[in-house]
Amino acid sequence: MGEILKFPAEGSKLGYKRVRKRRIAEDPGQLHLFPPVTAPILSFAASLGPFEQALMFDERGDAKAAELYSKAIENQDCVADAYCNLGIIESQRGNTTKAFDCFTTALKHDPRHSEAHYNLGNLYFELNDFRLAQVHYEIAGEVDPLFANVYFNLALVQAINNDLGAAISALSKYQELVPKEEGGNADELLRNLKKSLAAARNSRFGPT
Repeated sequence: MGEILKFPAEGSKLGYKRVRKRRIAEDPGQLHLFPPVTAPILSFAASLGPFEQALMFDERGDAKAAELYSKAIENQDCVADAYCNLGIIESQRGNTTKAFDCFTTALKHDPRHSEAHYNLGNLYFELNDFRLAQVHYEIAGEVDPLFANVYFNLALVQAINNDLGAAISALSKYQELVPKEEGGNADELLRNLKKSLAAARNSRFGPT
């Protein structure tokens, strides 16, 4: 009988990923002749678009964010992003069905929305549907290969699904993408995966 894989404290999945406003790339050849204005701007929120307003309230933990994301959707402002972030809020409120609807609607507007796939994977993970969780983590990783958290959570579901070799590969990829101190949190899990894989191989082929 193979050894049961034990997850350390660091083995808990990484949480939902909020979408932030896409940055506009600057022209590297552009000269900045004037220093940026650092003085406070009055009524700053009023100068933002609906999605940016919602994001600002969301990052402060203000409940008004949900209403503002709905307003952004009505105004066709970053619709997929707004649905994705609204899905996180609904999940935090315990409204699983509404969260699922938000994430899937985000994907209807943008089938390659990496955060929506990742967050939907987290939702399936919490519902113990590890097969569908893995599918959405894998899609998120294909869309955005530098999305580090995807590989950590993917490794967890692969380990749960007893695909230990793939889990080791995914976790190693996670460690490549994050700072060394952050990647160190996965060391114990990686050691356990390798130990379990070795035990499974020994059990299958017997001692040499």
